[in-house]
Amino acid sequence: MHFKWNYEPPTSKEIAEAKELGDKLSISPILAQLLIKRGISTESGAKRFFRPQLADLINPFLMKDMDIAVDRLNDAMGRKERILVYGDYDVDGCTAVALVFKFLQQFYSNIDYYIPDRYEEGYGVSKKGIDYAKETGVKLIIILDCGIKAIEEIAYAKSLGIDFIICDHHVPDEVMPEAVAILNPKREDDSFPFKHLCGCGVGFKFMQAWAKNNGIPFANLIPLLDFCAVAIAADIVPVVDENRILAFHGLKQLNQNPSTGLKAIIDVCGLNGRDIAMSDIIFKIGPRINASGRIENGKESVDLLVEKDYSTALKMSKHIDEYNEQRKDIDKQMTEEANQIVSKLESQKHHSSIVLYDENWKKGVIGIVASRLTEIYFRPTIVLTRDGDLATGSARSITGFDIYAAIKSCRDLLLNFGGHTYAAGLTLKWDSIPEFRSRFQKYVEEHIQPELTEAMLDIDAQIDFKDITKRLHNDLKRFAPFGPCNPKPVFCTKNVYDYGTSKVVGREQEHIKLELVDSNSSDVVNGIAFGQSASARYIKSKRAFDIAYTIEDNIFKRNQVQLQIEDIRPEDEK
Repeated sequence: MHFKWNYEPPTSKEIAEAKELGDKLSISPILAQLLIKRGISTESGAKRFFRPQLADLINPFLMKDMDIAVDRLNDAMGRKERILVYGDYDVDGCTAVALVFKFLQQFYSNIDYYIPDRYEEGYGVSKKGIDYAKETGVKLIIILDCGIKAIEEIAYAKSLGIDFIICDHHVPDEVMPEAVAILNPKREDDSFPFKHLCGCGVGFKFMQAWAKNNGIPFANLIPLLDFCAVAIAADIVPVVDENRILAFHGLKQLNQNPSTGLKAIIDVCGLNGRDIAMSDIIFKIGPRINASGRIENGKESVDLLVEKDYSTALKMSKHIDEYNEQRKDIDKQMTEEANQIVSKLESQKHHSSIVLYDENWKKGVIGIVASRLTEIYFRPTIVLTRDGDLATGSARSITGFDIYAAIKSCRDLLLNFGGHTYAAGLTLKWDSIPEFRSRFQKYVEEHIQPELTEAMLDIDAQIDFKDITKRLHNDLKRFAPFGPCNPKPVFCTKNVYDYGTSKVVGREQEHIKLELVDSNSSDVVNGIAFGQSASARYIKSKRAFDIAYTIEDNIFKRNQVQLQIEDIRPEDEK
């Protein structure tokens, strides 16, 4: 598949601004242009971007209800009440529970944690979880990465004498639960300056505030920042402002001195000795933390994340790795089945969205399948499975479309729903699926921009091979950590040619290993194009073509760069 390239050459004014900023920072105009594209146009702004400082974290007490939450936690400790840290079974929820539990356990022993079973209890606060809290004498539940819509469940807990502090980041409804405190920067009445924290991030701000209130040095929180980095990467929240600071220092912690549980995961998935990046969390670490909640129970992941003994953690990590292998097999099978359904549904070709359901699909993997289908078809996608008389589903969106708003437009058909712009969950009656699909698809068709459903590739800058220097590559690394709102820069070079040594590689001959030259220099540049062997014949024909790529370290040749080629555009398709 070829992408449609989205590239706007800089204007003469933008070129002049980039040169001026580049001169001030002693970086190339290419990099200065990338900064300006990210809304950074001053020397001081660039310094903050390149050197994120923990001292610049926002005062946690600016978040609404933070003072109430801190007071209630202090009261619980003062009265020696039993505290339960409760969280969702995904990466964000598990890391949030691990962070809050590990931090508070240093100062207070009457504390426990709980992760609901995806299959028995479903998402969020469950009656079974509240009953467990009552049976074990819990008086205060700190809930993380969920709870903002648990009105009935929290009312039930209140009737049993159990208080809740909610730490959530999902979009609230007009009516919120009767919790003692609700920490959520997306509250309409909350003036906290940064709205895009993940659930673990909200938990961190709570601990930051509690530590500040109790005279505990901020340095005590730094060892927990690796959990924040893992959650930010896995939950795909914008890597800017507060999240950029937390991710930057969290990655530093993850690389230099990770917690015991994360160290065990790093070793099991083969990342030991490498400089771990956000992409490694997304593709290696995150799926393993998620796997236990998808296949069995997410509590196993928290058990691992809070484990202090390395040998025990390693055994636990290997066990969770087995879950991940099972998850991959189920994921592959379900995605193939979903693809077959899509290919047979002629009507789907005319829709701007995909809604699929099958009563035999495994609940724990439908979110991954929705993500796969979104990537393949460039459509907002909902995948549903059966649970008795009900359908439970996961929704994933494409860049630029708010799938939460689309689902909310059908709320009268839903028993429950929650999420944010690009990912959501929902529950409805199985018999309501046809009407829901019709109304959801109608909403999407009326609100989506047609260009969003095309395979689009955003190009940051057009450069020549002579511009790809070791210094440029080193300076590009300073743009990390990458993620939404700060993607890895994509470049294009036009009129390149095969040097004569490019070849097809891979177990199934699906990739191309390239050696290229361009028309403006004699430099030979190495590249790899994954899954693009269909272009090999054209490349070997010695005709010119354009490439879009990111610049990476060559892991086989130290101190050399390699292009990871995202798209190849033949001359006759320009």
